[in-house]
Amino acid sequence: MADRSPIGGMAHVRGRSDTPLLELTIPALLARAVAAYGDREAAVFRAEAIRWSYADFAHQVDRLAGGLLRLGVQTGDRVGIWSPNHSAWLMTQFATARIGAILVCINPAYRPYELDYALNKVGCSTLITAHRFKTSDYIAMLHAVAPELAGAAPGALSAAGLPDLKRVIAITDTPPPGMLGFDAVCDIGDETPRADLDRIGADLRATDPINIQFTSGTTGRPKGACLTHRNIVNNANNVTATLGLTAADRLCIPVPFYHCFGMVMGTLGCVTKGATMVVPGEGFDPEDTLAAVSEERCTALYGVPTMFVAELGVPDLDRFDLRHLRTGIMAGASCPIEVMRQVQQKMNMDQVTIAYGMTETSPVSFQSDIDDPIDRRVSTVGRIHPHVECKVVDEAGRTVPPGVQGELLTRGYCVMQGYWGDEERTAEAITDGWMQTGDLATIDTDGYCHITGRAKDMILRGGENIYPSEVEAFLFTHQDIAQAQVFGIPDAHLGEVVCAWVVPRAGATLTQEDVRAFCRGAIAHYKVPSHVHIKQTVPMTVTGKPQKFIMRDQMIADLAETTE
Repeated sequence: MADRSPIGGMAHVRGRSDTPLLELTIPALLARAVAAYGDREAAVFRAEAIRWSYADFAHQVDRLAGGLLRLGVQTGDRVGIWSPNHSAWLMTQFATARIGAILVCINPAYRPYELDYALNKVGCSTLITAHRFKTSDYIAMLHAVAPELAGAAPGALSAAGLPDLKRVIAITDTPPPGMLGFDAVCDIGDETPRADLDRIGADLRATDPINIQFTSGTTGRPKGACLTHRNIVNNANNVTATLGLTAADRLCIPVPFYHCFGMVMGTLGCVTKGATMVVPGEGFDPEDTLAAVSEERCTALYGVPTMFVAELGVPDLDRFDLRHLRTGIMAGASCPIEVMRQVQQKMNMDQVTIAYGMTETSPVSFQSDIDDPIDRRVSTVGRIHPHVECKVVDEAGRTVPPGVQGELLTRGYCVMQGYWGDEERTAEAITDGWMQTGDLATIDTDGYCHITGRAKDMILRGGENIYPSEVEAFLFTHQDIAQAQVFGIPDAHLGEVVCAWVVPRAGATLTQEDVRAFCRGAIAHYKVPSHVHIKQTVPMTVTGKPQKFIMRDQMIADLAETTE
């Protein structure tokens, strides 16, 4: 294995390149898996009682691809998918790639305003949608943004507010007026010769755009990151190679498909190795996830730290057989060391890894190894991925020495093509191939990367720079604090002051003064939160990332009310 130590004594690392990148499209990758593992189990959707071999799965993909083709969907068209984790989502992911259409992942939590923005931003011609999920009535929301649906002929929508959208395909037994049924589209696909699909596939290139991922929206309006076959096939391959995944493995995927964690690191990652995807349900439920792991004899499990915390908190955890588990990934947020210890000890995941990246880098650029010591796995995000290059720079763009904090930049095959329809924001984000992550980081002398915060999250209080992650890490040491989110709000005297939202551990009694008293004398006075809110939950994206802009706005509004 090539060395991953810093280059030239600076915080600059380059991944190994001894194994070539895969120059495969997604359809070619699936065809390779079918040839090698056709009879092996590819996907298990427990809530739907579906079990597909790789050959079965490819057949279902071709049925949908053929149906989309007969409806007029062409290579380069944008096809949206708005649904929780469902077999139709997985079919859509691979069927759109089969004909070179660009899959647009739409957050299942979106509401009409956000849906309207996403569909129009990238010009979706087709939308595949669930009927409902939890409190989301997708059909009702669609009627809110396209009231013309009610009187439209299925497949011939003409909506003033969504001028590009022509087809809505509903994942339901009885499609509402104006919509096509998902199963019916698959049925007409049976009439499409496979040779027609193969001819399209022969003209596709690995460098073609194939997926648009909207950034998570933790700050401001989402941007559509445009990713190629080459981007995501190789990232999927490298993530699962780091885990040591093989065709003998069974990966439990409770994280949402709409995000790179689910559809790149998860589903696509399994196809690169011929492993089995096990999907516990449409959304995350800790007991359903543990039951899936136990009954399906899963060897790997994905999740954000809050998911693992929920699983560890399930009563009588030992009633689930977790003996087959060995590995998996925690990503999306930092992992407290005690959570990591319990996951290793109570869930048998001694080879669990930490991964770091961003949507715009397909997503992973750093990942810990399965045999890294526990302190490396909780204090760092591991070392550089193959064929990826990263460096830490100061405000003048100069590479800093190891251990010195600066902004992390990423370059390599994994960097997106750009933000769809937004050359200006693309140019702001990528310079000479370097993606500006916006994350503050250090890289040590062994090449391990430590994410220290977000550059834009830095709090400037009376001339003192305060990094929220540092205060959060300290608050986590309080025995009664389960979660802590720190951010700044404007202050007329100091410019900004520190605020904290704190979630107590189950059964704990915690007050605002308790939290401040814990901080006083233990951390610098200017880091002690001026305002503390005790909460039962904090606002998160579907992928488990804290939405600090919501907390900030709420804190400002609450303080304004108290001063009136």
